[in-house]
Amino acid sequence: MSDDFYRIRRLPPYVIAEVNAMRAAARGAGEDIIDLGMGNPDLPPPAHVIDKLCEVARKPDAHGYSASKGIPGLRRAQAGYYGRRFGVELDPETEVVVTMGSKEGLASLATAITAPGDVVLAPNPSYPIHTFGFIIAGATIRAVPTTPDERYWESLDRAMAFTVPRPSILVVNYPSNPTAESVNLAFYERLVAWARANKVWVLSDLAYSELYYDGRPTPSILQAPGAKEVAIEFTSLSKTFSMAGWRIGFAVGCPKLIAALTRVKSYLDYGAFTPLQAAAVAALNGPQDIVEQNRDLYRRRRDVLVESFGRAGWDIPPPDSSMFAWAPLPPALKGLGSLEFCKQLLTHAQVAVAPGVGYGELGEGYVRIALVENEQRLRQAARNVRRYLQSMGVNTPAQGAG
Repeated sequence: MSDDFYRIRRLPPYVIAEVNAMRAAARGAGEDIIDLGMGNPDLPPPAHVIDKLCEVARKPDAHGYSASKGIPGLRRAQAGYYGRRFGVELDPETEVVVTMGSKEGLASLATAITAPGDVVLAPNPSYPIHTFGFIIAGATIRAVPTTPDERYWESLDRAMAFTVPRPSILVVNYPSNPTAESVNLAFYERLVAWARANKVWVLSDLAYSELYYDGRPTPSILQAPGAKEVAIEFTSLSKTFSMAGWRIGFAVGCPKLIAALTRVKSYLDYGAFTPLQAAAVAALNGPQDIVEQNRDLYRRRRDVLVESFGRAGWDIPPPDSSMFAWAPLPPALKGLGSLEFCKQLLTHAQVAVAPGVGYGELGEGYVRIALVENEQRLRQAARNVRRYLQSMGVNTPAQGAG
């Protein structure tokens, strides 16, 4: 009997887990760790959403198996959201499926549409499921840049011209996790035209659709003409409504891809707990003031992070979207590499961040910082970082980061 399992062999060590283990050990030893590593919202969902969860959970008939593709009311609510937010009309029966978070949806779709040896175009750096979901399914990954400039389009054309077999799937994620880069509708219009011409499916991860800070709402790929022929889009309630642990997400768009995902899911699960889905309906159909409140809160945290860390001696470019900052290592410490830098920051500054190399080799030299602590804690983190940088001989501004 062999324990040399094929799919496990294809998965490299998860370097972010190394930092997570150190963080857990430090907290277990009583250290006050300021955790800016995982994108885990620290805010509660709206009260009316929790009330709906409790109300439905008290019903005696609410505790059986649910619907794998999602209860009809939730699929209608998601279609309504797309109509209000993006002006996109969706058929709840054929163009919407409920997923257990966007991560599960992406992984299940990879299982549904990928054959061993297929080539998938995925951004580098990227959120791990964008690559490893397809690697687990047996595909081969060809990396494309994350930055949506002309080099991006050149890389797509090179991939189609020189890759055998020709790529059949492209993954996009804007606002990007981890880099926080965003795109406009013109980008999606060009992308859809490219995908139709090259017969490539496009999988868009739009988990951070409501966290934008420049006054320009994030677009959906489905707003582009012809998108439903080639594109499916994943969203989630995790960040918009601070419901990360509820694991409620959606896939919408191309009916062929929705049908494939729905069929595979029917073999894998019975859907999320019905009271959770009913509460998700309340989130989508109820008061939406929480969305703007959360956006304002993350914007303020971003500003505090950039200002206080800058005064501590670490310049961080301000992200215009998402709940992350993609920060280059301080120049004097770049030689440490992102993983070692994160370990030292945790050990000597009690601040946890995620190493950029954990998101792909092109993430080396960066760390991802999550805006999941309040402003006071962010300023405390900056003071700790300042002391660490000084201990490493880095010149810091004369004034403290208070």
